[in-house]
Amino acid sequence: MKPEIHIRKAVASDLNKIEQLYNEVCDYLSIHSNFPGWKKGVYPVREDAEKGLKEKALYIAQINGEIAGTFILKHKPEDGYKNGNWSTENDYTRIYVIYTLAVHPDFLKQGVATEMLMFAERLAREEHCISIRLDVVKGNVPADQLYQKCGYTFRGTVSLGYEAYGLPWYNLFEKVL
Repeated sequence: MKPEIHIRKAVASDLNKIEQLYNEVCDYLSIHSNFPGWKKGVYPVREDAEKGLKEKALYIAQINGEIAGTFILKHKPEDGYKNGNWSTENDYTRIYVIYTLAVHPDFLKQGVATEMLMFAERLAREEHCISIRLDVVKGNVPADQLYQKCGYTFRGTVSLGYEAYGLPWYNLFEKVL
């Protein structure tokens, strides 16, 4: 039976738990296949969550009061997005971008990521957005499959400027609303 997932904007008192989630996700990835290339202490880190909170763009998913996942949703693209083969043309006031979508290892395969994506889509529709965009490091097959299963379309592969971290190429995805 699928657990009940509650999603809300994060508040300052969530930051310690979000930082812990980031660290535990990175620990898990270091032992298993690290498809996204995340590194503990490098990305994602508390400062990423603090920035998302300051921008009022940080969300959490909870199961039984525990933070099961988190993501950032804002109207600002990565610089490399200008090279995407997007199906919608507009400034980013009507386009959302999902960043740093993460699910705690204890809550994998429970529909948390899908629920967070559906929440982002509902919010975007309420705000009359025309699409949602995101990027996935090339080779992160599980994420590629998740986004395609949820109706996102592959829109090209670009550099986002993270070559120094060994992450030169990113697949772009878009869901037209």
